[in-house]
Amino acid sequence: MKNESNDPIPLESYLNNGIRNIMANAYKSVLSNPKEAMFVYKMQKVFGKSEKKRKAYKEQENLHIPTFLISSIAADCNLSCKGCYAHANNICGTAANEQKDELTAEQWKQIFIDAAEMGINFNLLAGGEPLLRKDVLKAASEGKDMIFPVFTNGTIMTDSLLDLFSENLNIIPVISLEGGRESTDNRRGAGVYNNVIRSMEKLQSKGLFYGASITVSTGNIEAATSVSYITLLKGLGCKIIFFIEYVPSETGTEHLALDETGIARMATNMEKLRNQFSDIMFLSFPGDEKEMGGCLAAGRGFFHIGPDGSAEACPFSPYSDSNVAQKRLKETLRSPFFAKLRESGLVGGEHTGGCTLFDYEDKVRMLLNQIK
Repeated sequence: MKNESNDPIPLESYLNNGIRNIMANAYKSVLSNPKEAMFVYKMQKVFGKSEKKRKAYKEQENLHIPTFLISSIAADCNLSCKGCYAHANNICGTAANEQKDELTAEQWKQIFIDAAEMGINFNLLAGGEPLLRKDVLKAASEGKDMIFPVFTNGTIMTDSLLDLFSENLNIIPVISLEGGRESTDNRRGAGVYNNVIRSMEKLQSKGLFYGASITVSTGNIEAATSVSYITLLKGLGCKIIFFIEYVPSETGTEHLALDETGIARMATNMEKLRNQFSDIMFLSFPGDEKEMGGCLAAGRGFFHIGPDGSAEACPFSPYSDSNVAQKRLKETLRSPFFAKLRESGLVGGEHTGGCTLFDYEDKVRMLLNQIK
């Protein structure tokens, strides 16, 4: 959604309009599938009620409710991808398992209930590998007033998981890859690409609405955003594509992050794809944040919950002053740390591309230390 004038659009209006556009595009993309079309139609009504809930919180409690959450529900992963931010930030892996206790499925269920009650529409489930927490996925499936995109590496798509997705359309698999076979296997491991394609074919055979998440770097930007590649994904039944700009959380990979030229190129390629593939939804992070007046982290548009319940501004900025295991979700949104990030201009300030909080990590740590 572009702002065609120079007048600023209030964030709430921009996000609410964006949600409506996402659901309208989703409806168009599933018209050939009556089951999916009925689900999207029902969710459009649910999201209308959610918008009223968010407005009521703003008016009655002066509390801005974001439209998204990002929840890393698993501290384990069956892969060890190069440059993985989750491993680098101890969200998952050996260090995470030794240092932190994962939230139980019941704790996650309460978070999902609280989020829906406040009018949060989308909860992006990540990890680690979220398919390793089928208990949490089942808890999410009961949250019929939210949609849960599940960002998975796609290598353990069992028949029981396919049945879970088929029976609960509010949990939507989003398969992660890096483009073609060479780039995907180079980062994720030999044979992963073929495994992922098989999972996509299974999802397509079930007639399920699913998506893809592509990490974009200097090494794959042209291939991953090419018409031929998107045509391939479309042929596999993919209906929504997330482009995630690579953030160099691993030392020695800085050259893979997009520079100003790459960011501009990404924006141009995105516009071409949106014009050519009207039946596919394209979302770009953090590129789309520019249209929304800057970084959306720290509760402005979303925040991140780690496997242990740590409430963080963003998955790429693993700093926290609160935990949802000790506080309810609404209290967490009043985090002094989140407030300082917004007041500082790091969140919601000028956005020139890339991940703002990652780029200004020293300032983020300084703000956190000020409230300890």
